[in-house]
This record gives sequence, C-alpha cells and structure tokens, in this order.
Amino acid sequence: MKIRQTVRSPAAWLAAATLLRLIVAALLPVTPDEAYYWVWSRGLQGGYLDHPPMAALWIRAGTDLFGDNAFGIRVLAPLATAVGTVMIVAAARDLFRLVRPDGRENAGAIMAGVLLNATLALGVGSVTMTPDTPLLFFVALFLLALARLSLDGSPMWWLAVGVAVGLGFDSKYTMALPAAGLAVWLVLTKEGRGGLARPWPWLAAVTGAVLTAPVFWWNATHGWASFVRQGGRAADWRPARAAQFLGELLGGQVGLATPAIFALFIAGVWVASRRRDAADRLLLCLVGVPLVVFAQHALGDRVQANWPVIIYPVFAVLAARVDVRWRFAAALTGGALSVLVILQALTAVFPLGRHLDVALRQGGGWPAFVRDVDARTAGAAFVAADDYGLASELALRLPGRVVAGADDRWAYFGLPPVACGGGGYLLHNARRDPPRNAGWMRGAETVATVVRARRGVEAERYVLYRLSCPQAGFYRLPPAR
Repeated sequence: MKIRQTVRSPAAWLAAATLLRLIVAALLPVTPDEAYYWVWSRGLQGGYLDHPPMAALWIRAGTDLFGDNAFGIRVLAPLATAVGTVMIVAAARDLFRLVRPDGRENAGAIMAGVLLNATLALGVGSVTMTPDTPLLFFVALFLLALARLSLDGSPMWWLAVGVAVGLGFDSKYTMALPAAGLAVWLVLTKEGRGGLARPWPWLAAVTGAVLTAPVFWWNATHGWASFVRQGGRAADWRPARAAQFLGELLGGQVGLATPAIFALFIAGVWVASRRRDAADRLLLCLVGVPLVVFAQHALGDRVQANWPVIIYPVFAVLAARVDVRWRFAAALTGGALSVLVILQALTAVFPLGRHLDVALRQGGGWPAFVRDVDARTAGAAFVAADDYGLASELALRLPGRVVAGADDRWAYFGLPPVACGGGGYLLHNARRDPPRNAGWMRGAETVATVVRARRGVEAERYVLYRLSCPQAGFYRLPPAR
C-alpha cells in the first residue's frame, strides 16, 4: 500500500523528475548560448546588449557552488522548475477553488502543473539555462500572488506581485507583457478599479520599479543599447509576409506546447471566455495582451518560437478546468517527446544529420573540437572567434588561454582589449562569408578548416585564420576559474 501511495503521489513524481533533470543537466553539453550567458556571469552588471542580467546571476550562483561546468551553469533550472510547478498548482487551486473535501488540491489543479511540465518548451527548458528559465519562475510567482489575492485579499500579496514583475523584468523584457495585462484588468474591470482605489497596487508598481532600476541604469549609461535592440523591432511592417510570419508563430506554439497540450490550452481559453468570472477575466487579460503584441509583431517580422512561452503558465492554469478523458494522454505524449529530444541530445540514437538535429548543431562535439583548436593554436598569443557563441565556448573550455571575441557586442562588457606581441588565430564559421569590412581580414592567412563533429556526423565547420597583431575590436573574455 505504501509503495502504491508513493507512486501515486504528485510530490514523489515531482521529486523524481527533478532528480532526473539534475542528472541530465550535468550530462548535456553546454550550448553556445549557455556559454555566452556564462561569460555574462563572469562580469556581472546591470544589463547586457541582449537581455537583462538575471540568467547571469543564477549561473554565477550555481558556478560559485559547483564550478564552471554544465551542472554549475544549470543547477538552478531543474530546482526552479520544481518550485515553479508547485506555485502553478497552488495558483490553479486558489483561482478556481480546485480543492478536495480534505482541503488538498484536486486532480484539475495538479493537472495544471503536469501539463506545463509536459510541454516541449519546459521539458527541455528545465535542463538548460536561458533567460526564459528565471522568467518562467517569476511568472509562476506572479500567478500565485494574484491567486492568493483573489482568495484572501491580503495586501502583502501585492508586494509579491511587485517582486515577481520586477525580477521577471530583470530576467527578460517580455515580463512587461503580462504586467500590462494585469494593468488592463485593473482599469477595465469593476474588481480591478476597486483595487486601484487602495494603495497596494501602487506599492506593487513602486516595488517593481525599484527592482528594475539596475537594468534602466545600465541602459541609460550605455546609450539605451539593450532597449533599442529589443524594442526596435516593434516598428517593422511587412504585410506581404504577415501570413507566413503568423503561420510560423502558430506552428511554433503547436510544436513547443505539443499538439494535444496546445489544444487543451485553447480549450482553457474557450472555457474562460464563456464563464467570465473575475478569475477568468484576469487570466484572459494576462494572455490576451501578450498575444496581441506577438500577433502585431508578426505583421512585420518573425516571432521567435520561445517568446510566447512566457504565457504557458497562464495557459496551463486555464487548462486545469478542461476535464476531458484524453488530457492525461496529452501530458504523457508531451513528456515522451521531451524525453526523446533529450535522449537524442545525449546519445544521438537517431541518425538525423545536422539539418534536422538541433542538439547536434548546438552541442555536438565541443570537447574534441576545442582540444583540436588548442593543439593547432599552441603558443599563440590569443585565439579568437567572430561569433559570440563560439567565442564563449572557447572561453569556457580553454582555461589558461587568452580567448578573444571579435564582435561589437563585447564592447558593452567593459572587457579589456587584447594586447599581444606575437599574433594569434581566429575561427570563423565556414558556412558564412567572411565580413569584408572586418579589420581582422587584412593580412589574415587561412590555416585550416576545423570540423566539429559527434560520432562522425558533422555539426559545424570553421575556417582557422592566422592573424598579426595588434587587432582592433578584439576583447579579452574572462576565463574559467
């Protein structure tokens, strides 16, 4: 009986899943983007050209404890997913009063957490570290705080709302979208306007503003570079390709949510639109504003598939009330797809080739490749790359070597320029034409083509150039400890 109860216990399943995810996080190769965020963590500041600093802070905490390795970089991802799952279940329970007579969550509330974990976005994202990792954690906190407000009205939960919005914005700028959804609900609904008559929502806004101050300060002192980079796309307008971009947006979400879970998400929105009680109106605002913004963006440019993942926790809560027989099968199918993707990344069990195998292109063959580069460039004053991800991988995997980045983005890090007296080497992706206006091209001598491969299957190839010194625009990356 005890064994059966343990197997059926959601807490036991979540603990087991978290343990497995921690193991996988230690085994998966560090991707170029993760290595790039690791470089951020070696030089902490209030912002970076691409994103705010929260991912760097999480990586720094993990690597300070466990070292500059895959586990240290990712350790907080599975743990945050576990805690975030508990918060999502509690939010669904409180918003829709999904409780059993004994006061515990019923199957609907638990299914909110199950469905979210079974999406491909979270199934794979829970074992990697990107800005979306802390973002989703703070979205879960945001939902829980709003749910508790609906349950008991305690003003202290408004403080938690402000903390969640502020730290979520410090993770990724898209946190402004559900926050804007909350603002729409406050203005347009009777319940919301009643709240605005009290000081607590305004205190939440002040709390969020204080927590985002370092990001705004960094931007103000760097020509608003990050805001311009991320916000400059909003004005794009290409109606001739809008149908293509909207189709890609829809297809990306079907893929990342997995088809059956995506259908449950849509069903949850439909149910909420028919009921329209206070909780439903709130959740519809939280998903509606981001969806309108993403749809508007798709009229002029591609919406990256991972951007709408910010509202997956809200979708999961909405889907908690969709009681259909096949919802467990939908979760099981989604989880199985995540397992297959991770298995492919670990073992290359399917001979897909680089065009179909994203894990191969991102993580395949880095250790052997870096050893080859190290041997070919022995004795040089530096080894550099003009791709930020490649340069970051070299910095992580070549401790003791001077690794340089030849990219304008490094100028925002305050890194020292490379000073050398004997020349060095630069790696450039062989599939891309060398930039003709790059200063390093003058006098560059082609040495070899270096292939990165996994089990004999090519992941990528690079041209190795020998350079002379000095080199303008080369920045010395911080090494692994």
